[in-house]
Amino acid sequence: MQFQNRTEAGKALAQRLGAYADRSDVIVLALPRGGVPVAFEVALSLGAPLDVIVVRKLGFPGHEELAMGAIASGGACVLNPEVISGLGRDVESVLRRAIDLESDELKRRERLYRGDRPFPNLRGRTVILVDDGLATGATMRAAVRSVREQQPMQVVVAAPVAAAQTCRDFRAKEKIDDFVCVLAPRAFMAVGQFYEDFSQTSDKEVRELLARAENEKR
Repeated sequence: MQFQNRTEAGKALAQRLGAYADRSDVIVLALPRGGVPVAFEVALSLGAPLDVIVVRKLGFPGHEELAMGAIASGGACVLNPEVISGLGRDVESVLRRAIDLESDELKRRERLYRGDRPFPNLRGRTVILVDDGLATGATMRAAVRSVREQQPMQVVVAAPVAAAQTCRDFRAKEKIDDFVCVLAPRAFMAVGQFYEDFSQTSDKEVRELLARAENEKR
């Protein structure tokens, strides 16, 4: 099965999240950039506000699509020991370079997407974290850790597609209250294989969708 695009994937995911509709405590946080079009449809369907939590993958040198870990808004950092073990003796220096590089990009995107608007208060709220798909889940784990520090009432992880093992790991090992996924294939190479159109989401599109979501709530 393939989703036509992120919009269709978001609508399919929203159907699985109906229990969270029309609740004043719910907020949807998207992982930019690809998670924003998905989360927009979820927030629209649930009647919930939409915001972003910026997360950056720490790519393995020479194979940047492979995550050594991830960092998130608020300073949370999650590392993948299995991947890091392949770095050899230069672990600390390689990680430090990756963290410094991605920290700069994280700050740039926060300024671009949020401007002067503060990060939302999550204390006592039900937070639904949304991405367009989960491979290793490193970026989502960083987001969960960051959100947990804000003392929400519930944390829900939601994605249209996730590798079967990643689904099992989140349900068994992560400090979350619910995990919602439309597809959990065993044969999983990359998130993009489950989308007909997996073209990159632009910064402009992210900003437009956040503005549209804000207008919908007024």
